[in-house]
Amino acid sequence: MVKRLREKRNWSQEQLATLSGLSTRTIQRIESGNKASIESLKALASVFEIDISKLQEEIIVIDKTSNEWKKEPLWVRFSFWGVKARKQIIMLEMTTVLLGLLTWFIKPDVIATPAFFLLAYIFSNMKHYIDTKKYW
Repeated sequence: MVKRLREKRNWSQEQLATLSGLSTRTIQRIESGNKASIESLKALASVFEIDISKLQEEIIVIDKTSNEWKKEPLWVRFSFWGVKARKQIIMLEMTTVLLGLLTWFIKPDVIATPAFFLLAYIFSNMKHYIDTKKYW
C-alpha cells in the first residue's frame, strides 16, 4: 500500500524517506512487505494524510482497475473473474486439499482424488502469480 500511495504522488523512495523522516532502507523494507513499527506507520500516515489504520490493513483485494491488471492476458483476468480477495483463493486451495485428503482416506477414487489435488495446485499457483505481480 505504501508503494501504491508513493507512486500515486510520483515520489521516489528517497523523497518519501525525506518527507517522513525515515531512512530509504526503511521505506524499501516496508514496501517489500516487512512489518513496520508503529512510529514508522505514524510518520507515513502523516505524510500521506491518511488514517494510520489504512496503513495497518493488509491489502488483500485485487485492484482490477489498475492499468497493469488490464494488460494481463485474458485468461488470467478470466481466471480471477468473481475473485476479489486473497482469502477466497486460500479458501478454495484449502478446501480442495481437504477434499483430496477425504477422498484419498475415506474412499480412494481414481479420478476425484487427483483432480482435487490438481485443483489445489492450480489455486496455489494462481495465488502465487498474483502475489508476485503485487495485485493484492
